[in-house]
Amino acid sequence: MYEGLEERPIICLDMRSFYASCAAVDLGLDPLEACIAVIGNQEQKGSVVLAASPVLKKEFGVRTGTRLFEIPDDPRILKIEPKMDFFMRVSIEITRLLREYVPAEAIHVYSIDESFVDLSGTEKIWGAPRAIISHLQDDIVRQFSLPSAIGLGPNMLLAKLALDLDAKKTGFAEWTYSDVPKKLWPVAPLSKMWGIGSRLEKTLNSMGIFSVGDLARSDLARLEETFGILGNQLYHHAWGIDLSELGSTLVEGQESFGKGQMLYRDYTGAEEILTVLLEMAEDVARRARNAGKAGRTVSLSVGYSMHAFGGGFQRSRTIDEATNDTMKVYMVCKELLAEFYDGRAARKLAISLSKLEDETSMQLSLFEQRKWQIRKLGAAMDALRDKYGSTAVLRAVSYTEAGTARERANLIGGHKSGKVRLPPED
Repeated sequence: MYEGLEERPIICLDMRSFYASCAAVDLGLDPLEACIAVIGNQEQKGSVVLAASPVLKKEFGVRTGTRLFEIPDDPRILKIEPKMDFFMRVSIEITRLLREYVPAEAIHVYSIDESFVDLSGTEKIWGAPRAIISHLQDDIVRQFSLPSAIGLGPNMLLAKLALDLDAKKTGFAEWTYSDVPKKLWPVAPLSKMWGIGSRLEKTLNSMGIFSVGDLARSDLARLEETFGILGNQLYHHAWGIDLSELGSTLVEGQESFGKGQMLYRDYTGAEEILTVLLEMAEDVARRARNAGKAGRTVSLSVGYSMHAFGGGFQRSRTIDEATNDTMKVYMVCKELLAEFYDGRAARKLAISLSKLEDETSMQLSLFEQRKWQIRKLGAAMDALRDKYGSTAVLRAVSYTEAGTARERANLIGGHKSGKVRLPPED
C-alpha cells in the first residue's frame, strides 16, 4: 500500500487556545494558569465563548460555544472581549518566526492559529525534525510566551491527525504510516477524522461504516460509486495516504462557499430572517463569483434560540443550472424557509453553495440578455466592494433594523478590534 510513496517531514503547528492565551499574555498572566473566557459581547447574556483557556476548560467545564450566562460566578474567571487585530498581529509575527527556519514557500497558513510547514532540506542546518521542532517551540515560548502543539507526519494529513488526535494533549506527536492501524483505525465516531463532517458521517454510518478502520476495509469500488472522487480520497485517507501539495484542499469533493452568523438578538418572524439571509446570500455569491465558480446546491440552516427551546433545521435544494447570482441563491433560501421554518425565534443562520463547477459552465445564452446583464452588474458591485470596502454598495435591507451588514463591517474576523501592543511592522 505504501510502496513508492514520497515521505516528507511535514509539521502542523497549532497555537493552543490561541485567543485565550494571547489575552492572558496581554494581561501579563500565564496562559496555562489563567482562567480566561474570550466573549464577543458581554452586554448580551446569550453571547457565546469564542475561546477558553486550558484551565477554564478543565476546572469549570467552560469551552468554546458556552453561553455567557452559563459561566460560573467565580472571581478567578476573567471575561475578555476579543481584540482581533491584536490576535492577527501575533499570528503574523509567528509566521515571521517560521520564516527564520524555512523559506516562505514551505509555509501554508491554514488559519489564524494553525500552519503547515514542510521541513524538507532543513536537516543540514537544524538537524533531525524533532530537533527543529524543539527549537521552534522554545522560540515561540521565549518570544511570545505562548504554548503550542505540533504534529509531525510524512504528509499533511498525518501531520494534522497527529496534532488533532494526539499532540493537543501532549504538546508533540509523530505519526508514521506504520502507526495507522493502531492509532488511526480505532478512531470513532468518524467526525473525529479530519475532513469528515457530521452529514458525511451519517451517510457512511448508513453504509455500515462507523470507524476509520471500517472505512479502510471498505470496498473501494463501492465508495467511488457512491461518492465519486471523494470516495477514492476517503478510502486512501483512511490508510493515511495524502498526495496533495502543501496547502491544497485535502478533500476537494467537500469544496463549497458558505457563511454562518450568530445573530445579535432573537429574530422573530420570517421577514426579519429573510433580511439577514439576503445579506448572507450576497456574501456567498460574491465569493463564488470572485473564484470563478457557480454551484447547484444551496443549503440553509436555521438554529432556534434557547428561549425557544433550541433545535432548528438544515435543508438543501439542488437546482437545474449552476449559479452565482445573489438573488437566485436567496430565492432558494426563501423557498426552504417557507417550507421548514416553524415560526420560532431564530438565533443562528447559515448558507452554503456547493456542487461547484467552473463559472464557464453557466449557460449565458444570447437570447437571455438579462442573465448576462445581471452577471455584469454583480461583477461591477464586487469590484466596488473590493476597492472601497464591503459597505461601498449595500442593498436597502441592510439599512433596516434587522440588517446586520453595516455593523459587522466594523468588526475584524467577526469581532471587535482592540489596541495592538506589538511593535510596528517593518
